Amino acid sequence: MLGLTVRWSLAEAPEGVEAELASYVEETSYAKFTGMKGLRFKTWRVRPGEWFEGCYVFGSDEARAEFQAEFGDGADKPGSKIVGSAPILIEPCDVVAVAEGWDGFEATPRA
Repeated sequence: MLGLTVRWSLAEAPEGVEAELASYVEETSYAKFTGMKGLRFKTWRVRPGEWFEGCYVFGSDEARAEFQAEFGDGADKPGSKIVGSAPILIEPCDVVAVAEGWDGFEATPRA
């Protein structure tokens, strides 16, 4: 599976940025990526005070390359505007496997 990781540093971000990012995901970003052509799935991860990232898995090399080209350096993206800086990492990767556990998969913007 064809992954892409985009990570922003939160080390110098404004206080409360994690809540603002979570609201952005819930209100805007989740809907943008749900059902997106070429995307298998996306997860949003955060370590408060450290980093925020999007982890994407695409269905084809072409879909990943197209998304990465459109994303560019990410400086103008909403995550960058909320955090106050561009991503510190934009890295293609391979996802070896995804396992669904006994409790099943929950696709929601907040638990």
